[in-house]
Order: sequence, then structure tokens, then C-alpha cells
Amino acid sequence: MHLQISSTQNKTVKRLIQLQEKSRNRKKEGVFVIEGFRELQLALKGNYQLQILYYCEDLMPFENLKDLSIPTHDIYQLSLEVYKKIAYRGSTEGVIALATPKNHSLAELKFQQKNPLLLIAEAPEKPGNIGAILRTADAARVDAVCIANPKTDLYNPNIIRSSVGCVFTNQIATGSTQEIIDFLAQNNIHFYAATLQNANVYTQENFTKPTAIVVGTEADGLSEQWRTKATKNIYIPMQGEIDSMNVSVAAGILIYEAKRQRGFQ
Repeated sequence: MHLQISSTQNKTVKRLIQLQEKSRNRKKEGVFVIEGFRELQLALKGNYQLQILYYCEDLMPFENLKDLSIPTHDIYQLSLEVYKKIAYRGSTEGVIALATPKNHSLAELKFQQKNPLLLIAEAPEKPGNIGAILRTADAARVDAVCIANPKTDLYNPNIIRSSVGCVFTNQIATGSTQEIIDFLAQNNIHFYAATLQNANVYTQENFTKPTAIVVGTEADGLSEQWRTKATKNIYIPMQGEIDSMNVSVAAGILIYEAKRQRGFQ
């Protein structure tokens, strides 16, 4: 029999809400919240360590969770009222967990092949865009995603939600622009900066060698460091009235061109 939480005034309720809403609480405690059955599956598959599991029997009978082989003995049953108070999403499957973040330093990156393909995003702010970039990276099975000068906590619940759990399926590293440029140089990885300045059409470049595709924000584009040090600047031809597209869409076009050139390997 699991311990039960039936009062919305329980201190656990306040703690979980604070962890959902505030990055500083997640950093201080060294934990983050995973909400949803699929997200929990992907986190476990990605070797994330769970600390505590909360479930609502009315929405997710514990019998349905047994096959996940959840590696924690700290399991709590929530009343429906408590679960609705805690749940960040309007529609979810009745399961929430606390997990330990991973180390996302560049030194932790490991490549399984000698010809890696990386996707790099500089200073993305919108969780929805970050989530979409991570979905693209997962779909294309890139070797790593790097976030340069991050402005948003990777374990923001909106990133977890918009990435449909792909924050757990990708190898992700963060660092400053200069740190990532140095890392690429040390590992002999060519990088191509998506920008309009001094650029070639992206289809003219060869992405079959160790490659990183670098994208910036729609508002500011890429910093000068990327534009001046890139192996080559590349652009996507725009045939309408506007001169830019959503960063996640641009990333998808460029990454899939690289995958096409590589025979989708």
C-alpha cells in the first residue's frame, strides 16, 4: 500500500507546484518534474534517475505502471483533487515523477560514430521552439544537440511538453558560443551557420563529413562569432514576402538535407 496524499494543503503539493513553475527551485533542489506516461517512459529509457513517483489511481491505476520497472520505492497515491492541483497540463495520464537532471556539459558528449552530425541553436528563448528543435533532432537521430548561451532551463515543463519527451531522447550539451566553437574545433567538426550574410544556398554545401548545423533566433539571428568562424554560411532561399522562418522549421530543413546527403544514415 502506497502512502496517500488527499489534501491540497499538503506541503508536497506546494513543493511540486514550485518545482513546475520556478527554475531556481529546480536548480536549488537538483530535481525536476516529469508529467505524463509517455514522457516517463522516454525518461526511463534515457537512463534518467527517478526519485519519487506520484500517481492518481482514478486516472492511472498503479497496475498500469508496473511494466515500467520504476526504480524507486518512494511512491505516493494522489487523490484526483490533489492531482488536478499539481498537474501542469490540462490533459494528462495521471502520473508525475521527480527526477534527477543530467550533466549537460560539453565534456559529457560521446559520439558513437566518427562522422557525427550536430544541431546547434544559439540563445533560443521560447520553450515551444526549443521543444520543436528537440523533436526534429530526435526524428533525424542527430548525434547531439548543443544549446549556446541558453536562456531557458532545459527542464522547463513547457520544453518537456512541447518536445513530447524528446528532451530525454537526445544527447544535449550547453555552453557559451565560444566554448562550443572551441569544442567543434577540437573535434574537427565543420560547422555551417544559417545566416543571410556572405552565404551560399544550403544545398550547395557538403554535409557528409563531421558537421554541425547552427541556427539562431528569428529576431537576432546568429552572433558574429558564428558568422565569421563558420566553415561556410548557408541560407534557405525565401520566395515569399518575409525574409525569415521559424527557427525550428529552418533547423528541420537543414538537418534533413544533411541526412539526405548521408543516405539517411
